[in-house]
Amino acid sequence: MPRASAVSAPPPSAWPDAGALHDAAARWYAANARVLPWRGVPDPYAALVAEVMLQQTQVERVIPQYEAFLAAFPTLRALAAAEPAAVIRQWAGMGYNRRAVHLSALARRVVEERGGRLPETAAELRELPGIGPYTAAAIACFAFGERAAVLDTNVYRVLSRVVHGVNAPARVAVAPLAESLLPPEGAAMTPSDWHQALMDVGATVCDARRPDCPRCPFRERCAAAPFLQPPGNAALARASIPYAPRQSKFHGSARYFRGRIVDFLRAQPGGCATEREVEAAMRAAEAASGAPPPRSAQELLAALERDGLVRREGGRVRLP
Repeated sequence: MPRASAVSAPPPSAWPDAGALHDAAARWYAANARVLPWRGVPDPYAALVAEVMLQQTQVERVIPQYEAFLAAFPTLRALAAAEPAAVIRQWAGMGYNRRAVHLSALARRVVEERGGRLPETAAELRELPGIGPYTAAAIACFAFGERAAVLDTNVYRVLSRVVHGVNAPARVAVAPLAESLLPPEGAAMTPSDWHQALMDVGATVCDARRPDCPRCPFRERCAAAPFLQPPGNAALARASIPYAPRQSKFHGSARYFRGRIVDFLRAQPGGCATEREVEAAMRAAEAASGAPPPRSAQELLAALERDGLVRREGGRVRLP
């Protein structure tokens, strides 16, 4: 199947009418929007927590963790006042533990430098620890109403299929399309609701493997729909998705063993153990994974220390 280098992108003049897409999305979203605990919440801090959690974790796993995190740290000031070790403990089960460290550091910085008020633009948000382009755009759009393109996996897939059909380009080619389709003032949808609708269409209708085109609000304007129905052509479904590198195998990876070390420390009184105890925990993790760690315990501990996830002193290791 053709991929990015072989795809001739349709010119902007061939893109679908933005107003018609907004109207269709608005009608569909009014009847089919997912109920998610962070939607409609006026507190920007709640949007921050949700978006950081959603960076690498599926919605279903995030919901209970999000609610528990806000119960533990209900405000940005409460998070800033907490010890990083407490934040890391609360992050249990989420993976990618550096997000907890970044979120803790972000809260302290915003309280110290901005009086506890989050920046309102994507450009300013990107200056904060752990906030990349996507997360900055999402917070700015959902919490503050900035007219910014919010491009997650679902949005890339939906917009690419609508315009590029089953010859998906690289993701970079979808970005100008997303910008051009942002709702202006007075449109049928706000930029926030537009992106939430695209995400919901991608999550519930425009499935990566088996898109349900008859249920899609864009089916009459979608270049891919005629080729993806009836569902079942896996090759065409794959060809219609903008390419993104796959994650490497988790079990047996350095990330896997780093996570096991942090989990072990979470379970210890005071979040502290000897280096020998950590090495024993690694051997148990090795037996469970069926693969040897790619790095030694000392190398993994050194990397965790650099990332702010542990501290070492006098042969002991503890959460920060």
